Amino acid sequence: MFSHSPRQDDSVHAHRRERMVYEQIEKRGVSDPLVLDAMRKVPRHLFVPTKFAEEAYNDGPLSIGEGQTISQPYVVGSMTSHLHLTPKSKVLEIGTGSGYQTAVLAHIAEKVFSIERIGALLAQANQTFKNLGYKNIVTRLADGMGGWPEEAPFDAIIVTAAAKSLPEALIKQIDTGGVMVLPIDRGLQNQQELVKVTKTEKGIETKTLYPVRFVPLLGDVLN
Repeated sequence: MFSHSPRQDDSVHAHRRERMVYEQIEKRGVSDPLVLDAMRKVPRHLFVPTKFAEEAYNDGPLSIGEGQTISQPYVVGSMTSHLHLTPKSKVLEIGTGSGYQTAVLAHIAEKVFSIERIGALLAQANQTFKNLGYKNIVTRLADGMGGWPEEAPFDAIIVTAAAKSLPEALIKQIDTGGVMVLPIDRGLQNQQELVKVTKTEKGIETKTLYPVRFVPLLGDVLN
């Protein structure tokens, strides 16, 4: 499905990333320097099928096969910025997909745990991580709805598919002071909203950010 090599990350693609970050992300209000730096560095074109490589830095999502997509660059940057990551953060991602969002997280955080339910996508993502030399990403083929309890708590959790409601299992795995960002499908004409959940000593606080469109969060594992 993908047939790139890291050597294809040349000055042309670096220029495209710079333009993507400035025009699509900074201009829309994302200002976290760690996020902007990560998105300038991660070669997005290596995380999409070859036929879409020239479109990788466009302002929109792309198909990655298996009925899944790689999110619009702005959405990746915005969701990541709402996690308030530091170089010491421990992050859980539900929905590895192509691995692009995972790689952006890994450029900032100390360690990223990522769960994917589709075996073919996870195998490709793992190969891309290996090709690009990532050492702080751990993946698992599993139902992401249950999280990764043996590695909890997490400073941040990001869910890249739309849930019907706030997943209780994931809320339990957020550390106090930590954040979860996820799309919620309200069930009204496919209306989805990006929601930010902050865990405090008194409980959880939720904030609706903006409308989004994601594939649904499913639990069945496809080897």
